[in-house]
Amino acid sequence: MTRAARGTAAEAAAARHLEQSGIVVVARNVRCRLGEVDIVARDADVLVFVEVRLRADSRFGGAVASVDAHKQRRLAATARWYLAQQPRYANTPCRFDVVAVDARDASITWIRDAFRVDG
Repeated sequence: MTRAARGTAAEAAAARHLEQSGIVVVARNVRCRLGEVDIVARDADVLVFVEVRLRADSRFGGAVASVDAHKQRRLAATARWYLAQQPRYANTPCRFDVVAVDARDASITWIRDAFRVDG
């Protein structure tokens, strides 16, 4: 399986996991020149921007640690762009989650409100 195929499978597994937990996926693979958000979802009255990370091991901090400050800024910029394109969400509270998929056993770790963004 190619790296892209593994990533797609991890995103699909993450989306299923979120949906089984009562989250409503509203968009996938939101892309703009600023970056990409893997999943946009609704958790009750909150709009959730989800970064999905697939990792084979944790030698370098694992999937969650890979969402560093640079990646967080890119996610935030893409989220702002998305919100500008979707005026119905203009006044909706937002959060950023990370879903880590372990490539060895397909286990999923979901970190709600994984990081905060100013502004």
